[in-house]
Amino acid sequence: MLISESIKRYLDYVEHEKRLSPLSLEVYSHELQEFATHLHTLGIDTIEDITMREPREWQAIRMEEGAKATTIKKMISALRGWSKYMLQQQWIAIDIMARVVVPRTPKPLPIFFKENEVEHIYDAGLFADDFNGQRDRLLLRLLYETGMRRSEAAGLTLQSVDHSARCLRVIGKRNKERVIPIEDELMKSINDYLTLREQIACEDDHLLVSDNGKAVNADKVYAIVKRYMPSLSNADRISPHIFRHTFATHILNQGGNIDAIKELLGHSNLNATEIYTHVTREHLKENYKHAHPRATAKE
Repeated sequence: MLISESIKRYLDYVEHEKRLSPLSLEVYSHELQEFATHLHTLGIDTIEDITMREPREWQAIRMEEGAKATTIKKMISALRGWSKYMLQQQWIAIDIMARVVVPRTPKPLPIFFKENEVEHIYDAGLFADDFNGQRDRLLLRLLYETGMRRSEAAGLTLQSVDHSARCLRVIGKRNKERVIPIEDELMKSINDYLTLREQIACEDDHLLVSDNGKAVNADKVYAIVKRYMPSLSNADRISPHIFRHTFATHILNQGGNIDAIKELLGHSNLNATEIYTHVTREHLKENYKHAHPRATAKE
């Protein structure tokens, strides 16, 4: 059977029987026609002449041409579906895609605030002198110095603060509690805030509240971060979670232990934490590029 005929029948099948979306159908059609054109240049025009070698070679060619991993995955998906269909129809005897391996898509590195950017949250004049302004001041410090999630910050209660042990008891995912030690300066900021908190009418047990006595929820945490950080940072994205990335990255940059960071962040396994080691490597490369004599000499 001609390759063109088998592709036509397969596309008809996925369109009418599998109800493939028009966009996916367009992608499949494009990828299969591209592969068919490649096979034609090799003198292969019938499905009986295709071996497991040609799809692997085609993948290698596409990768050498600079195709992204996501594009390669789409190509492989189209070819695998086609091969499976031909096997089901008993047009071919072997799965021509059996030896094709899907490339791993690299995870994007976490965005984080630079040290000289986040340092501005300690500027005396950044926050208003009223209750809400001082609450915002404490919130940003909590996010940066503990790495907690915005839901965890919103969920802090008065009982979360252990004054004698100088730590915070945070309830994370799956209701799992972890203990985060805090420095003297942050402890003082919490106590200063609590003194102000006693002066407002508040019956809520949450640590972070507004001047009307209502608890700060996760959406409010997001809004507070969005209020201050865009003017302080050039980060591509601004959110409370960027503080979490910043916390981990800055500790690693200062030689912190990755296992300790895992516990502080409340990660269930080390794989989730190791992404920050990649950020740190990029940080070291950048420092080398701008500081080492041999690196600067090449610029």
